[in-house]
Amino acid sequence: MPANDLPPRASPHSLMEDIQALLIGCLFTALAVVLLREARLLTGGTTGLSFILYYLSGWRFGAVLFVLNLPFYVFGLRALGLRFTVKTFCAIGLLSLYAELLPQLVRFERLDPVFAAVMAGLLAGIGILILIRHGASLGGIGVLAIYLQKTRGWRAGTVQMAFDCVILALGLLAVSPEKVALSVLGAAALNLVIGVNHRPDRYHGF
Repeated sequence: MPANDLPPRASPHSLMEDIQALLIGCLFTALAVVLLREARLLTGGTTGLSFILYYLSGWRFGAVLFVLNLPFYVFGLRALGLRFTVKTFCAIGLLSLYAELLPQLVRFERLDPVFAAVMAGLLAGIGILILIRHGASLGGIGVLAIYLQKTRGWRAGTVQMAFDCVILALGLLAVSPEKVALSVLGAAALNLVIGVNHRPDRYHGF
């Protein structure tokens, strides 16, 4: 094979590159959370559960998100190793912190709920994509889905989708059917970003 046709050699990210990815990826995702919260919308995963509890109880969203994710680190250790789990723990901690700080920095006089749903999905997709490329995630049900795939042979995507459907259905306890429908639109925007851009065969580095 000619030298010019050889694929580029994968090079690991440095510690500083990983740190900036966590800081920026979580910031993008936190801004998505602010948009969703302002429009009283939902999303999937433990973030969606945190929204439901926040809407119903008034508890601090960041604290609820952090606590709900704690049990899932066990699955992360078993399925994906210590390095991934530590990065994911840091990502959840940052997202929880940002989710409490950003509302003090951002105010919306008018926010169209359709725009909020789509823009939140796009921002969250970009943030999650950054984290994925640096060996981290936002934990929760996604980690459980990977664990079940490795231990039970269940397809992670199917497990994740099933849980998200249940969470969005539970959302009817806290928001109107119209808000749930818009939340599905936001989830579609998120998955579009990840589906189109997360291509390991095109991206080199870890």
